[in-house]
Amino acid sequence: MPLVHAVTTDEVVARTDFVDVACGVMSALGPRGALHLRAGRANGARLEALGETLAAAQKVTGAWLVVNDRVDVALAVSARGAQLTSTSLTMADARRAAPTLAIGASVHTVADAVEAAECGADWLVAGRVLGTSGHTTGDARGMAFVEALIAAVRVPVIAIGGVRAAHCRALRLAGVHGVAVIRGIWDAPNAERAAGDYLSCYEDAGLT
Repeated sequence: MPLVHAVTTDEVVARTDFVDVACGVMSALGPRGALHLRAGRANGARLEALGETLAAAQKVTGAWLVVNDRVDVALAVSARGAQLTSTSLTMADARRAAPTLAIGASVHTVADAVEAAECGADWLVAGRVLGTSGHTTGDARGMAFVEALIAAVRVPVIAIGGVRAAHCRALRLAGVHGVAVIRGIWDAPNAERAAGDYLSCYEDAGLT
């Protein structure tokens, strides 16, 4: 199960150098990382075209390609996984449609987490753990939320929301399996290097 999940946005995938940078990120992460293709405004054809290119990088680098929201696209391009959101298929329906696909679920409450785990989620992404520039500080759920999720389920928990490399030690010591990152990777001067830094920090945190 990947430790570092590099999550895209519509703005990121619209960049002219996106494919080259994304392939570099996947190379830096290797089998211990995943690239989440998330672009809610892209149509199916655009997602599939991007997915096919990134699936080729998946074969070379070993990094997982995970398609957000669209289980059908994930299957079509042979991605390793799919990530469900509150507007996606239910976990139960996704499992029936893609029994061999690794599937994660985005959760915002302990009840969400328990339900997703019971329906077969392979991992859970715990939303807005430390807050982001797109949300107010008051929206950050904090470490107590993460610890409650970990206590409630046996499924690996991935933390997202304002996570910086410096946070990796505390998150891993709390029992978090991995981190999901948007701006910390894609807005860095060198996204490939930033991805490698996150991975190094997270792996090093497990050695102490």
